Amino acid sequence: MIEYWNPLVERMPVDELDKMQERKLKSLVDYVYQHSEFYKKKFDAAGVKPGDIQSMDDLKKLPFTYKSDLRDTYPTGMFCVPNEQLVRFHVSSGTTGKPTVVGYTRNDINEWATSLARALTSIGVGRGDVIQISYGYGLFTGGLGLHYGAEEVGCTVLPTSSGNTEKQLDLMQDLKSSVMACTPSYFLFMNEVANKAGISIENDTQLRVGIFGAEPWSEEMRSRIEEATGIKAYDVYGTSELSGPLCTECQYQDGIHIWADQFLIEVIDPETGEQLTEGERGELVITTLAKEALPLIRYRIGDITVINKQPCKCGRTHPRIMRVLGRADDMLIVRGINVFPGQVESVLMTIPEVGEHFMIVVDRVNELDIMKIQIEMTDEAFSDKVNDIISLEKKVAAALKNVLNLAVKVELVEKGTIPRSMGKAKKVMDNRKL
Repeated sequence: MIEYWNPLVERMPVDELDKMQERKLKSLVDYVYQHSEFYKKKFDAAGVKPGDIQSMDDLKKLPFTYKSDLRDTYPTGMFCVPNEQLVRFHVSSGTTGKPTVVGYTRNDINEWATSLARALTSIGVGRGDVIQISYGYGLFTGGLGLHYGAEEVGCTVLPTSSGNTEKQLDLMQDLKSSVMACTPSYFLFMNEVANKAGISIENDTQLRVGIFGAEPWSEEMRSRIEEATGIKAYDVYGTSELSGPLCTECQYQDGIHIWADQFLIEVIDPETGEQLTEGERGELVITTLAKEALPLIRYRIGDITVINKQPCKCGRTHPRIMRVLGRADDMLIVRGINVFPGQVESVLMTIPEVGEHFMIVVDRVNELDIMKIQIEMTDEAFSDKVNDIISLEKKVAAALKNVLNLAVKVELVEKGTIPRSMGKAKKVMDNRKL
């Protein structure tokens, strides 16, 4: 049975959604022009006034917003409300520069919870579920974001945050967690720890749903997780600048529903900035339609995806983004060929003899780029016979070349060799930049 949190909105006819977006876009442009000195200057520099935006066709007249804008106006130079109207700050890690600060009004928090309430309901999560949230709490948006949405739909929340894996497994069994929310790489690590302790997630816990995000993962990885643990694994999407986790797939696992009354999405050519049509792969751009404290106009997310506006079997009419291939800035260019870590993962997960953990290492030798992939073998495939190892390396290398159109060196290693992560997994080491 398909359930909805707000059926009138989630199943709204597309033409009505389009009219709503147009009204909200015009109102938003006027709002930021009046309340954000940053956007007023940006629009004036682009020669755009609020009155110039009369239809969705005018969206492309508006300038893009970049993450660097948030850093350049640190801490609150882009906000549209004074600090006394805020109820919360979240702050990014700032590992590549100044951190980004996002403020929230009470209404912003409510909209965030509503977005996740719709999403959780669409995957059958609600009253009676115990959701174990193993995303980080604190300044990071992952933990608290899902926390409020889960409480909104009536879940019992177990806010474990990340780390302390043995304790997490104890609590999962003792408190009968039915839903797990974390990065896919951490869940794989958790399953490894469980297996070593003689615990079967499928047979010894009540876990039935996983909500995984904060890093790219492939359909093939989904299949591995579901087969190994017996759960249903769902993709969740959001960024810290937008509000952390916001939207998920529905029960049909065919793209993430982006709520059109809250967000206006585009896909553009990352090089030219030109809008692409439905079905074309490009960089995701999002305009927030319901945020008060820090609304964003044509914000370039950096994620590479495809928009799907076709009807979904669940009955929801809002557009979907298909699985994110990776970030534009995560893309490797090796000997003139574009390579995403997600492409490598999708190939490896189809080969039964290799495990879920790998590391891409890129070096430059005599002015030539060399790409090596270290891959853990499964316990069953591990052999002390050199010929068996060489044969498997050739098999993996051939499969990768067939998809990447690039010859790569494959190095098979023992299980446990690749470092594990409690959060986002590091899968690339580009020594050309060191």
